[in-house]
Amino acid sequence: MEALFDSINVRELLSAQDLSDPTTPLSAPDLRLLIQRLDSHSLKIKSKIQSYLLSHHHDFADLFSLCNDAVSRSVKISDDVVQLLASLSDRPVEAEIGQIMKQMSATTKEAREKRQLLELVRAILEISEKLKAAREAVRNGRLRFAAEQLRELKKALRVSDDDRVDESEPVVYGLLRKEWSDCFDEIQELLMRFMDNAVRFDRESNRIQVKYVLSIDGNDGIELKTVLQALDVVDILHYGLAKVADLIIKHVISPPLNSGAPVSLVTEINPNSQAMTEAILKIVPSNDPKIEKMDGETIYPRIIEVIKFIDKYICFQEGSWTRCFGRLTWPRISELIISKFLSKVVPQDASKLADFLKIINCTSEFETALREMKFISVSENKDNQLSSFAENVEVHFASRKKTEILGRARNLLLQCDFAISHENTRKGKHDGAASNTPEDVDLLFLSERCVVSKAAIQLMKLVHETLKDVCLSSPRVALEFYRAARDVLLLYEVVIPVKLERQLDGINQVAVLMHNDCLYLSQEILGLAFEYRSDFPTSMKDHAVFVDMAPRFHLMAEGILQRQIQLVIHSLREALDGADGFQNTHQMQQFQSAKFSIDQVVFILEKVHIIWEPLLLPSTYKRSMCMILESVFSRITKDILLLDDMAAEETLELQRLIHLMLENLTSLLGSLAALQVEKSQAGMTSLDDLIPSLRKIRKLAELLDMPLKAITTAWETGELRNGGFTLSEVEYFIKAIFQDSPLRKDCLWRIHGYS
Repeated sequence: MEALFDSINVRELLSAQDLSDPTTPLSAPDLRLLIQRLDSHSLKIKSKIQSYLLSHHHDFADLFSLCNDAVSRSVKISDDVVQLLASLSDRPVEAEIGQIMKQMSATTKEAREKRQLLELVRAILEISEKLKAAREAVRNGRLRFAAEQLRELKKALRVSDDDRVDESEPVVYGLLRKEWSDCFDEIQELLMRFMDNAVRFDRESNRIQVKYVLSIDGNDGIELKTVLQALDVVDILHYGLAKVADLIIKHVISPPLNSGAPVSLVTEINPNSQAMTEAILKIVPSNDPKIEKMDGETIYPRIIEVIKFIDKYICFQEGSWTRCFGRLTWPRISELIISKFLSKVVPQDASKLADFLKIINCTSEFETALREMKFISVSENKDNQLSSFAENVEVHFASRKKTEILGRARNLLLQCDFAISHENTRKGKHDGAASNTPEDVDLLFLSERCVVSKAAIQLMKLVHETLKDVCLSSPRVALEFYRAARDVLLLYEVVIPVKLERQLDGINQVAVLMHNDCLYLSQEILGLAFEYRSDFPTSMKDHAVFVDMAPRFHLMAEGILQRQIQLVIHSLREALDGADGFQNTHQMQQFQSAKFSIDQVVFILEKVHIIWEPLLLPSTYKRSMCMILESVFSRITKDILLLDDMAAEETLELQRLIHLMLENLTSLLGSLAALQVEKSQAGMTSLDDLIPSLRKIRKLAELLDMPLKAITTAWETGELRNGGFTLSEVEYFIKAIFQDSPLRKDCLWRIHGYS
């Protein structure tokens, strides 16, 4: 064992010729040889120690066992000493021993703390010296050495992106980190300046110039590869290559893709003696007459030439550097290729999909070449954007067709004119109209016809064409067409209400036509599944539905109609407000005011009649008009019955106004009565039942010149009750017309008796 630890004569490790003069200093080659032979000698010693330990395993086991016994005995002795001290605790010697032990403990602790502090000071001095050496190296151009020093010190100082400070560590560590950060910023700034000087673009000659020997601020002869190595060591290579990547994208990759003009790339190398000092990539217009435009066979080889130039002359064929450059540029390059090339060559017709296979093959070969150069990752799927896009051409084709379909739908909705001439009424809508005039259509699930806009007709025609393509397409394309058909219908809901917003705020034919469109579309939507589902691809039959869209159009139609009804009722109420409750109509001015209000009411109702009757479904027209008339007649009846004192002349004038109104509404009421007659065989109610206030206002006109006894008899027979009058209304009416008298009291008593 002693032979392993014999002193080593360093001179014996050198060659004989080096021993001639012991005073001669050793050269650098001798030192390297000495280090190698020391390493070899160290390995031999380690090997011998290992062999020795293995051969004397039993002896070492006995030794360790003996040590264990010794420890056990020492513990026992310690326990005995403790017991002895306990027995002597009442004696002064124990106190002295205790003080001595405390002093020894304090002295030991102080020595240990001083030793730890000394080690800390030594470590701080060592770090400080290394920081100083790194700064000197940066200023002297030894960038690789400075970068390695900073990398080692980063671990020693535990530098991280977290700004939180550990309060338990010495303050000097924060100062050292600050000094490290300043040194890091200094080398980073210098390296960035070298990179800016190394790769430049010359606009006049349209070329990329790469310099390999760089000089900045007295740092002469710095090689580009050394700069890149230093960037890599301090882990900011991506930052150093970022501007170069932007330069390549902006001036080399993007221009030919944007313009579509074919270009050629020329590489020039300028060597100086044995070292290469400069590399140039020229971008010149292509002179090849066979290349008329940029296509897959032209674009991909040109980009590969650029990347080969980058790999060889900028990244020095270092795989990790090329991969770093690829991560910086590939997302933008692939996006440019997709937007400027692939998306534009997606076939317009399904029959041309086969021709796109050539582009798919070129794209796949292009990505394979990039993987071989380690420009893109072999394992990461996110780097396969181009092949994924090309291989999904069916979906892109369907997407483009969907865009075209939606564009057609939007244009026809925006260009369609909803204006209607008087010739395009229910009676004259079959005599041939212009391309943008409304048309009369049958509703699938209603036995009625209505007038709709040309936009609705063309929209449904486009939907039917799209669904026919769904039946003939592959599942993936069919799904896009199916979605396009749904979106076409939804476009009406989005575009038309905004386009016709002003018209919807007034009483006009456009709003009614839009109501009919929504009703027509809801009916057509309900029939789509019955017509096409059986021919849909199997994978879509259970998922392709339209019935969910029908209610929203039906509700939209009803909402438009109710809005129109409320606008009409609001206009009528404003007109009736001018009558001032029909008070004092026996006075000429008040009578004229009331008559003007009645004329306005008649005018509004006739206007609505003229607009609605030719366009709305008969049932919808009747229901809506009856609702409006009920509102008008009930308001007039209520205002007259609320009059508290009426002169004889006043009752005659009120009766005259009611007769005048009903006479002027003869045409309107006649149209409703005609519709009611058509439905009479189906057991429909009479017009008076649909407009209860019509019977009431007619009876009110009779009551205005009827004797008191006749009024009483009409109540007793139930005639007034059947007309919609209440007990309080009749009492109030009698008190307003007839003066207080025994007869009036008797009649009121009789009326109360039959209540």
